[in-house]
Amino acid sequence: MFGLIINEKEIKEMEYLLKREMDEILFDLGDDRIDHIVKRAMEERYQVLFALFKRVAAPNECIKYIRNGKKNQLKG
Repeated sequence: MFGLIINEKEIKEMEYLLKREMDEILFDLGDDRIDHIVKRAMEERYQVLFALFKRVAAPNECIKYIRNGKKNQLKG
């Protein structure tokens, strides 16, 4: 386990970067031209980013990025 000491400005920057990356993945997951194997890898990456995001973001921000249910499952 590692510890990390960051200030408020760095937390906001981390939130911003994680949101941008998760939004990009969500956008790409909706693209039917992308192969299901690639989408599976993108979904795994999303889960890692979301786990990091949960550590720095407020709960109400996290709710916006929760992926669950049949509407968010990948086909294939």
